[in-house]
Amino acid sequence: MQRIALINPYPGVGKTTIAASLGHAFALAGRRVTVIDLDPGGMLAAAYGIFRAPTKGVDRVLLNGTPLASIGIGARDLLTLIPAGAGLQQVGESGEGAAQLQVLKQATETQCTNQAFVIFDCPSTGGQLVANAIFAADMIMIPVTADPASLNGALKALLSLKRFEPYLKQKITTYLLSNRVVPRSVASKLMREKLAKHFPELLLKTQLPESVAIIESGSIGRTIFEYRATSPAAKAFRQLVDELMP
Repeated sequence: MQRIALINPYPGVGKTTIAASLGHAFALAGRRVTVIDLDPGGMLAAAYGIFRAPTKGVDRVLLNGTPLASIGIGARDLLTLIPAGAGLQQVGESGEGAAQLQVLKQATETQCTNQAFVIFDCPSTGGQLVANAIFAADMIMIPVTADPASLNGALKALLSLKRFEPYLKQKITTYLLSNRVVPRSVASKLMREKLAKHFPELLLKTQLPESVAIIESGSIGRTIFEYRATSPAAKAFRQLVDELMP
């Protein structure tokens, strides 16, 4: 099992879209995957066509120790969604200390043993929810767009990971992922060059394109593979799966 946390404190870099489509891409590749929504906004469910947000979700796991299986939703073949739940904001405000940061790690370690991948869609607000994901993750993926503010967010995320390192029992693989890339855009090109210059060992080869099809598919609760399977965006997500799978 590999656990992947999508983090960047800058909003709008596509974390939820990536989580939904990457999760489905792994499932279509024949891997069992659980996608966990750690954002109190709860939009990951809508990305899979569940527009009435479930009231029970990962909030019950973090607050009460509820088993993951009891709140999991079979969103697609081989894909289980753990929604946010109505009380997730309370976790971010609870301030319960170090023991709380181990709950998600222990839950996934003991209850997701039959899963090939677990993906955490993290909020932009940081705090305990993101910390839970970092403690539980084997891999951190930081999406970066051509917006300089998203790069600033990525740098903040990398600094946060440095601060967590002394408390982590395992080394976490960290990657930067170029998202919403416009091939002929000067801004996209310059951002890619900057990432390649300063973080060559962290930068994934795959570049996810800016895509109207992604926006349209999300608005109707379908993934890119259900909406336009032959699109450049779908091809890029398949390439990302190939890059990430052992």
